[in-house]
Amino acid sequence: MKTKILIPLAGLVLFCACKGKGGYEVGSSGDADTSLRADIVTKEKLVKTAGMSFKVRNVAQTGQKIVALTSALGGMVVHQQMGSAAERTGDVKVNADSVMRITALTTTADMTVKVPSVKLQKFMDSVATMGLYVTNRSLDVSDETLDYLSAQMKLKSRSELISQQKQGKIVIKDPAKVLDLRDDMIDQQIGNRKIDDAVSNSTVNLSFYQSNTISREVVVNDDPSAYELPFFKRMLLACENGWALCKEVLVGLANLWFFLLCGLGVWWLVRRRKRSSVVVH
Repeated sequence: MKTKILIPLAGLVLFCACKGKGGYEVGSSGDADTSLRADIVTKEKLVKTAGMSFKVRNVAQTGQKIVALTSALGGMVVHQQMGSAAERTGDVKVNADSVMRITALTTTADMTVKVPSVKLQKFMDSVATMGLYVTNRSLDVSDETLDYLSAQMKLKSRSELISQQKQGKIVIKDPAKVLDLRDDMIDQQIGNRKIDDAVSNSTVNLSFYQSNTISREVVVNDDPSAYELPFFKRMLLACENGWALCKEVLVGLANLWFFLLCGLGVWWLVRRRKRSSVVVH
């Protein structure tokens, strides 16, 4: 009788144990999914890129202030370019061989800096106070979390494949494929490091300018027509040119002596014939 009672009791205990074990497995799977979601949320890869365009009083001084501010916040300047372009130019005559060249210049600057992302807002606000006014200000945020996670999962998969190949569990006949796998792993590691750097340090593109400035400079007159000889020297040269022209005319007439002689002969014959006709009448 006791045996009959113990057998169903043992079955009930075994059933409860199996049920409890099954419930733990489901619970652990759910915890794993929750852990994965939490890992993605806590390790978001947000890349911030900002930009600003503004007008300042002095471009050179503002550039120096931005460099100092970037260094103080633990960032670095990766690009800096300043330049001036001539808008209009005019010359005012000073004397016979010199002019004052007046030029209206437009001065601009472009800078690209990297600052820690946690200090990006402070940097942007500080730069905005350096200008007379801001013409444009922007902030873009790119979520690279899934790309980062995808690269990590692919890297892990390839690492396991290489490990199994080393242990002899699998055989890859083509050695070139092994090299391709290793190259892909390196590319994925480098790609994730770039994302980490972009997440930690935000890129800011700055463009600023100032009002036009006037440049005055006395330079040599480069217009050849502005250079003339004194009046009396020009008169003397004119007389010399006239005498030279007269001599050329005389020489030209001397070259035509035969035609002149023929002309005189024809004129003499015509005149004589007219006289003869008058006497006959």
